[in-house]
Amino acid sequence: MRITVRVRPGSARPGVGGGHGGALVVRVSARAVDGRATAAALAALAAAFGVRPQAVTLVTGAASRTKIVEVTGADPADLDRLLAL
Repeated sequence: MRITVRVRPGSARPGVGGGHGGALVVRVSARAVDGRATAAALAALAAAFGVRPQAVTLVTGAASRTKIVEVTGADPADLDRLLAL
């Protein structure tokens, strides 16, 4: 399943949930330096969907806060639950 996510780097309270313009919000404590925020966001998505980290891959948006990711084996009901937070 492909998901549009909005990454918020440098967050005091990391987590996955909520929406921003139709995208799933991923808050990470890592700063947006050398891809650290992107790597942290992918790991957070894997944990939120209950899949292995290898099941989450970045499709587009490596240098952008808005990204499209592919989550293999994710349940669409989990996405609805996370967007509602």
